[in-house]
Amino acid sequence: MNCCSHLLRHSSTLSPLLLFSASLFFTAASAFGINYGQIANNLPHPESVVPLVKSIGVTRVKLYDADPRVLKAFANSGVEFIVGVGNEYLSKVRDPKQAQAWVKTNVQPYLPATKITCITLGNEVLTLNDSALSADLLPAMEGIHSALVSLNLDKQVTVTTSHNLAILEVSYPPSAGAFRSDLKQKLACILDFHCKVGSPFSINAYPYFAYKANPKQVPLDFVLFESRSASVDQVSALHYDNMFHAQIDATYSAIERLGYKNVCLQVSETGWPSKGDADEAGATPENARKYNGNLIKLISQKKGTPMRPNLDLDVHVFALFNENQKPGPTSERNFGLFKPDGTPVYNLGFNAKGLLSTNTTGSGGGGGSGSGATSSGPPPAVTGTSSDAYLSITADDAERLPLQGALSILSVMISAIILVSQL
Repeated sequence: MNCCSHLLRHSSTLSPLLLFSASLFFTAASAFGINYGQIANNLPHPESVVPLVKSIGVTRVKLYDADPRVLKAFANSGVEFIVGVGNEYLSKVRDPKQAQAWVKTNVQPYLPATKITCITLGNEVLTLNDSALSADLLPAMEGIHSALVSLNLDKQVTVTTSHNLAILEVSYPPSAGAFRSDLKQKLACILDFHCKVGSPFSINAYPYFAYKANPKQVPLDFVLFESRSASVDQVSALHYDNMFHAQIDATYSAIERLGYKNVCLQVSETGWPSKGDADEAGATPENARKYNGNLIKLISQKKGTPMRPNLDLDVHVFALFNENQKPGPTSERNFGLFKPDGTPVYNLGFNAKGLLSTNTTGSGGGGGSGSGATSSGPPPAVTGTSSDAYLSITADDAERLPLQGALSILSVMISAIILVSQL
């Protein structure tokens, strides 16, 4: 089994810790993944999160670390997990001994009770303008995979890394998608790795940031899946009525342009903030409700993109909770579907009364205050913290990218404007 495989499992009962009933507008067939970030000091204990996650049909959870409290809490739940190795640990786990120690400490003890299916190495590494970190990425991925092989875990746990869409140099039309010239060699090597181990190529896709950057030119209905007309890719003759599909297919084209046709694509993050600063256009509860609600409906249809209509979308929504300790603009702290007390931030069909208890400050709820799995050999799982790349999920914003990355984002924005101008 690998990260490209989805075995949907659902429990017939809910934990008594859960004090709400969930009435969803979508069915179990719409199962989707979700990102469980913990940069906060007021989040519920993981044991209280289990019934919440299961009640909304989530079958896959992505962590930014390997929090032992979460992995223990979800034992025998049937929920599949992606665990993370932060950017700061890549230089360590490229060493075979360190990699094996990390897997022995942070993965092996929880199997098979907790269904860990994938390990993601770093986040948006190639667009951080850090040559040393970029050089560590693939060796770290190979080191962790080799450790899995040596422990006979490689058939059930695979390895990937998540990329910012700033890796694209050309995104319009989607059929002309191409990677940045300075990243092609690195990405080709990573794609070779994916082909070898059968793991997905992962991207963080945020139509929100394209709209935020140019709300006067990018139609809101196009990014919220509500466009009544479609743009035609003049090369492929495919029709696009939303930016999300266009972003995915541009990535597929870029992958194929390097000669790879059978690599799975996973959207490791996508979402919409419910609140923002005065200059953060579109960050409202209503727009967040529309984006995530329409996205979940799209997933429930079990249809792919115009370019890959027969492949189910593998999507992890960002995020489960609002996180009150994330730095940056207000939007950064307001991507959650739920408040820390377990009530919905906006109406997605939930009828919630909250959770029994919240605030796990001092036990790993956020800010690195808790203890994780430790070992004298491997870098530990850091509970409630993450790498710097995760702290700024607005990596699509040109302001935090180097010049080349900013130019790539400009290309994406211009492409979006051209695409929607045909509507």
